[in-house]
Amino acid sequence: MSAGLGELESQIRWNTDGLVPAIVQDAVSKEVLMLAYMNRESLARSIESGETWFWSRSRDELWHKGGTSGHTQRIVSMHYDCDGDTLLIRAKQKGAACHTGQYTCFFNSIPVEGDNGEPDQSVTAEEAAGSDRFRMLNELEAIIARRYAERPEGTYTTYLFEKGVDKILKKVGEESAEVIIAAKNQDNDELRSEAADLIFHLMVLLRERGLPLDDIMRELGARHNKPTTNKMR
Repeated sequence: MSAGLGELESQIRWNTDGLVPAIVQDAVSKEVLMLAYMNRESLARSIESGETWFWSRSRDELWHKGGTSGHTQRIVSMHYDCDGDTLLIRAKQKGAACHTGQYTCFFNSIPVEGDNGEPDQSVTAEEAAGSDRFRMLNELEAIIARRYAERPEGTYTTYLFEKGVDKILKKVGEESAEVIIAAKNQDNDELRSEAADLIFHLMVLLRERGLPLDDIMRELGARHNKPTTNKMR
């Protein structure tokens, strides 16, 4: 055991069975995929291999996520919380995370009686407007991620992923041209529609390449903060 791993293990509050819960989050879409448990050995194997290993409480054995299905999880980052009793793993999910074939294990919704659709009064109007403004992008990124993992038959997004990156790039190029034509025609209704198509296909491309939308936002932020001689200023 390396000194670094030994120090890490001492920071974690293992339960009486020597386990700690580990939440796995998609590094691209940020959706929570699953909850499993790690012991010291599975934690060590995860760190050494760069893919998730867990301890099965039902089978009483180590298991490599995707070892038989091929739906592996390539670890991007690992964190433990302030109490040291929970791990958060951000990973690039290959295929579906759930054994049912679903993208995420958390696909069963529970109606909440207290949710009447009214906005949270503790949130200011500006904060509510800001968070809602890009809500559709977050939802679209999650939907595209599910399509990428589950590949349901008959959906256009599945068709694009099955055809591969060349087809996706072709569509991005076509939609870019349509945006230019709509703008030249000074037709805002057409421009709105074509811009939406372009954004959708661009997000499909980002998922195909495993590039989170958050990275694009960080790039824009970095450019904004550069001197005025550079772009985006």
